[in-house]
Amino acid sequence: MKYWIETYGCQMNKAESEALELELNHNSWEKAENPDAADLAIINTCSVRETAEERIWGRLGFYKRVKKNNPSITLIITGCMAERLGSKLLNESSPVDKVFGTFTKNNIIDFLLEKSDFNTNKHLYEFNKVHTTEGKFKSFIPIMNGCNNFCSYCIVPYVRGREISRNPDEIFTEIEKLENMGIKEITLLGQNVNSYYYKNSETGESLDFPDLLKRISEKVKNIEWIRFLTSHPKDLSDKLIDVMAKSNNICRHIHLPLQSGSDAILIKMNRKYNSDFYNNLVQKIKDNIPDISITTDIIVGFPGESKEEYNMTYNIMNNIKFNEAFTYYYNPREGTEAFNFDDNIPKEEKVKRLSEIIQLQKKITVSKKKEKIGNTIKVLVEGFSKNNSSELIGRTESNEMIVFYGKHDIIGLYNMVKILSLKGNTFIGEIVS
Repeated sequence: MKYWIETYGCQMNKAESEALELELNHNSWEKAENPDAADLAIINTCSVRETAEERIWGRLGFYKRVKKNNPSITLIITGCMAERLGSKLLNESSPVDKVFGTFTKNNIIDFLLEKSDFNTNKHLYEFNKVHTTEGKFKSFIPIMNGCNNFCSYCIVPYVRGREISRNPDEIFTEIEKLENMGIKEITLLGQNVNSYYYKNSETGESLDFPDLLKRISEKVKNIEWIRFLTSHPKDLSDKLIDVMAKSNNICRHIHLPLQSGSDAILIKMNRKYNSDFYNNLVQKIKDNIPDISITTDIIVGFPGESKEEYNMTYNIMNNIKFNEAFTYYYNPREGTEAFNFDDNIPKEEKVKRLSEIIQLQKKITVSKKKEKIGNTIKVLVEGFSKNNSSELIGRTESNEMIVFYGKHDIIGLYNMVKILSLKGNTFIGEIVS
């Protein structure tokens, strides 16, 4: 029996798909070369933005055609869109055979094994175990799930549920297994990773995110880079900054969503901080970790955003100079508070504002990268370049892409690489040692 998995959305989805793949392999399933050759297809969905769901509807049209040629294929939909829409994905014209939401995804294997005792009702979120497949050297580790923030535009609390933090002993055990498998880099995952908090009901001992990060940093031996995603500004503490500043294996990189530079819009978004707080936080991070790389998320065209308020976002981006920014224009999400707001900004204006901040960020990103030309940096070699099979591709500590010539036997290892030039958004380098 052969399977095919498609994953859309965040790194948490990718981690959960990889865990599912491991379970399938363990139960004697084999990965198909393409959907047409599969006995089972699983689509792990995202629901954060309308465009993400539109893409899934398009894939369902594709699978209608697949089923005409292969009527026996089983199509399962899981993930956040499955949680949000549920049985609406099942109808006479739909190619979908079964829907498993965020809280029931762990029942997929039981369903495939035709076990009759699995629970299809919502239950407590269950964390998967080791999240890597043979031959890989980077791994995601979910440490918490869900969100308590209820930003007015965001569907996540409704499809992922309230925050739940994973037992730290499970996390430490998983990391030890990953080290034994040869993993060189881990990324700790959560919708709001720095709100992690676990209290042992037996001992009374509590652990917050800086505590957890510090212990992981001290425990690992062969894992040289530790990353984490994603941080909410209100929860990024002085304690966390201090842990990062004193560590030599926690990557100097923070993803810190701003969303808007307008205090009035931040209030409407229910972000629980203002622009002064955010600016001061960024400055504090830079003062304590001078070589830090900071990336962000930006939404323009939020309901009621005036031209002046949009300019505030443009100006704060220009002043802070993020290394990268993931930018979007506002799309209403049914089920969120903002869905009931008056979406009074024409799409043409939203697109115009988005285009302007994209161009601004491109200039900033190129400028910051050009400053690094001539530097020799540590790089984790990931594999061969897609554009040139004689070149290798790697990532820097700041998660920037770099290509260089080298032998295949250094894939999965760290190497020192000198940055020679910049081509588009990618560094060109040469191995120093």
